[in-house]
Amino acid sequence: MDTEALKKSLLKKFQEVTADRLQKIQLGVLDLEKETADQAADDVARELHTMKGEARMLGLAAIGQLAHAAEDVLRAEREGRTATEIATDVMLRACDVLSDLIEDLSGANTGTPASEDMVRALAEVSGQAAPAIPGAKPPTPAPAPAPVVAAPVQAPVVRAPPVVEAPVAAAPVAHAPAPASGRAEEEAPSAAKSAIADRTIRVNVEVLDSLGLLAGDLLVESARGRLRSSETEELFERFSRMGDRFLRLAEALDIPLEVRAQLDRVESDLHMLRDDAFRFVRRNDDGINTLHGNLSKMADHVAEARLVPLSTVFDAFPRAVRDMARTQTKEVDLLIENADIGVDRSMLGDVRDALVHLLRNSVDHGLESPDTRQALGKPQTGRIRIRVRVDGDMLHIEVEDDGRGIDPERLRQVAINKRLITAVQAASLSEREAIELIFRPGFSTREQVSELSGRGVGMDVVKRKVETLGGSVGVNSRIGRGTTITLRLPQSLALMKVLLVRLGDDVYGMPAADVEAVMRVKPEDRLEIFGTLAVRHRGKPTALVALGPLLGLNGGNRFDKPPAVVVRHGEDHAALVVDGFVDEREVAVKPCGGEFLKGAPFIAGTAALEDGRIAVLLHVPDIMTEVRRMARPVTQAPAAKRLRVLLVDDSPIARATEGALVKALGHMVEEAQDGEEAYGKVQNNSYDLILTDVQMPKMDGFSLARRLKSTPAVARIPVIILSSLASPEDKRRGLDAGADAYLVKGELGVEVLAQAIDRLT
Repeated sequence: MDTEALKKSLLKKFQEVTADRLQKIQLGVLDLEKETADQAADDVARELHTMKGEARMLGLAAIGQLAHAAEDVLRAEREGRTATEIATDVMLRACDVLSDLIEDLSGANTGTPASEDMVRALAEVSGQAAPAIPGAKPPTPAPAPAPVVAAPVQAPVVRAPPVVEAPVAAAPVAHAPAPASGRAEEEAPSAAKSAIADRTIRVNVEVLDSLGLLAGDLLVESARGRLRSSETEELFERFSRMGDRFLRLAEALDIPLEVRAQLDRVESDLHMLRDDAFRFVRRNDDGINTLHGNLSKMADHVAEARLVPLSTVFDAFPRAVRDMARTQTKEVDLLIENADIGVDRSMLGDVRDALVHLLRNSVDHGLESPDTRQALGKPQTGRIRIRVRVDGDMLHIEVEDDGRGIDPERLRQVAINKRLITAVQAASLSEREAIELIFRPGFSTREQVSELSGRGVGMDVVKRKVETLGGSVGVNSRIGRGTTITLRLPQSLALMKVLLVRLGDDVYGMPAADVEAVMRVKPEDRLEIFGTLAVRHRGKPTALVALGPLLGLNGGNRFDKPPAVVVRHGEDHAALVVDGFVDEREVAVKPCGGEFLKGAPFIAGTAALEDGRIAVLLHVPDIMTEVRRMARPVTQAPAAKRLRVLLVDDSPIARATEGALVKALGHMVEEAQDGEEAYGKVQNNSYDLILTDVQMPKMDGFSLARRLKSTPAVARIPVIILSSLASPEDKRRGLDAGADAYLVKGELGVEVLAQAIDRLT
């Protein structure tokens, strides 16, 4: 495809996508006066910013200018410099003008009288100086373009196109007899060329989606067939055993000769039936296995047909980076590697949006000016490199620049100045955690808003989009050397390989790409680091978390060496304790249906299993976010929420261990050796929470709980029982005594204790 054809195709896709985006913007603008104004403003800002970036990539300067001016109005409204009613009115008028420009792109570059008037009107409302009208400045001669190596370009598909092109195998062309006329001789080569060259067909994406779901359902059904085949084989074996018992019984009895002859015929029939059953089971197994294999291949082909080359969006990036660099008088080379690798077409739009933000940040924040680079001994021309590679089922996209890098100290100070964290919290952050502040909503190191700056809607959007797709974002930066941001995404969403685990009687699934290992947690491998339970995995401490309580389920593991799944998300690892392993397999992921699971935390979807059960698929990024929150409890309990806790236990070792957990959560601890001493302390001191053992001299924990709850002056104090007694009867006795929570010591960790305290206080 030539450059002009590519541009026309991209413009058409821009019109399709932006029409939907403009509708979202208008609905968001109308919500600015409602209670959800903050969320609406965030949504409008995000959509406007993405529209601006896309428009400028395609040379539609007037649309980009209007979107930027509308951003200024929105910012003024949020800061209280412009009345909401005035802002809403002018932005809705701007949407009308944008709609006209999108419908007819002829004036979307140089602008129209209506768009120029609208830009001035927006600038007047926002209090900003009216920006230069596109095309008003006399053009300057452009430098000679650098040589470009041509690459094959696929038909572009930007966001959820109505059709995709799927490759089909070329049919063999047989040698035909010589044509009867000269005219046929002239047409034959053309027809043959068309038959050979046309290797794609246009397929409606809704049909392709349906095929993907059908392939997944058929895989499940074939697995059910294998299960039924196994059950049939067991039935035949039972009949065979019954026949053997019958024959042995007949041999032990004194039976007349004429009946014995009949029994011999029955024995012969039983042996023939057994042979026939064996042959049937073998043929049936072979057929089921062949069917399952063919269905697996079909599912793989459907998933492959959904893949679209990344070049469909990457081809617009070199020009976009060049234009962005010129606005800042910077010189930038963009290098792209392996752009022909495919990605699921439903993910293409989100991948493009994420990369637009990353490229803009690299040009705006990452790369220095030519003079600065020269003074630092760097080439005047900065370099941005996009690398793509496939690792199993996962796609890795790296965006690397050789700019100034990210300064963790500066990020800490900016976060403090913007009141995102306190000075104490900032000081406790590791270097990696400080760098990850860039993913906080509203975080930006830019003091002045420029044409290119992200206005605080950049990196958090990237992280949200990638994690919504089941991926992760990693950052690696060196001051003065540059920054690399890695997006790790599933290559296809049609089928997903998952590890199925058991929690109680229910089955849960985790993407196999996020699973690093499975293990048994031995007592000698457990350790405690600053009050957080951990396990030694491959020589390194890894947070140890009971998955059931984390998901809000009852109970915990009862084994001395419980099974655990070591999962990875970016640079973070955790060992999640489960009740057992089920299997690893490919499943068709379906969105959560009904109100019960829809929008629930930690849940990405569901999958049907061959035994009729539904497996709940877990969203590992959400789980790891919660694990990280629990692993740094001190930052979660500022001084204003510091609790005064009374810990009651007759064992000095237990008091020391449990007290360390409570202190790790940032709370103050006082101790009592039994229930009687604790009750006396409560009469003379004020406590926010009481933690008590059960088996103690003088007054046990159950008696203490009953006495506290029957004393009006102290009945309001939450009581948590910590006991090694784990039977349902013991738990019921504790709750009947008035305890607000019952935790088992063998399952106690900082995460479980933190959840209980947060719930009660």
